[in-house]
Amino acid sequence: MHSDPDATLVAIDDVTIRRHREALLDQVSVAVARGSLHAIVGPNGAGKSTLLTALLGQMAFSGRIELKWERDGAIGYVPQTFAVDPTLPVTVEDFLALTRQTRPVCLGIGGNTRRAIAALLDGVGLSGLERRPLAVLSGGELRRVLLAHALDPEPELLILDEPGSGLDEASARWLEDALVAIKGRRRTTILMVSHDLERVRRIADRVTLLDRHVIADGTADSVLAAGSTFDHGLARRGRQAVR
Repeated sequence: MHSDPDATLVAIDDVTIRRHREALLDQVSVAVARGSLHAIVGPNGAGKSTLLTALLGQMAFSGRIELKWERDGAIGYVPQTFAVDPTLPVTVEDFLALTRQTRPVCLGIGGNTRRAIAALLDGVGLSGLERRPLAVLSGGELRRVLLAHALDPEPELLILDEPGSGLDEASARWLEDALVAIKGRRRTTILMVSHDLERVRRIADRVTLLDRHVIADGTADSVLAAGSTFDHGLARRGRQAVR
């Protein structure tokens, strides 16, 4: 795939991943433009999360993945699922302090760290929840905490795996607005895997339709419109996956 190197932050070229004889990804090429919100969509088993795993350096692949950093090269990541042990007395503040100070959290949290965490939580609409145990948060609250964690320090690339999964409509709408604001205010590039095609249509600058290989790539309307750039059968499979 040939693209303007000044405009591309993530260049994925001919990436193939095999498990035994099965191709999980087959010669996938995607260019993620700097400062864009780029969505990866496709049916279950299409290899969307596998591609993110390779991008994060956690899975071997053939081909090339290049990150063309302009700033410090920080990546923020919000996983699809995050298991919280209900027996651990970890608060929201404890969790966010883990990567902010070298002193163990159990020995206390410094004043500067407390103020920074308060600002992070205010930014995701969770002011006052510093002392709330992580294990009792709702799904929407936990997703906001994970987003705050991913934004600290401010990343050049924010990777989200099904960020709207399990959220009620109000929380999902908040997340939608937050992602648009993050991209605009911080100039953070966002790469997102999503099954919610209507939400993708509303907020994505570019969309890649994946089914182990790239089926279509372009604007949200051009890729998601049934019968435009990909066959009706795959479009129906993609719609069924979001139900």
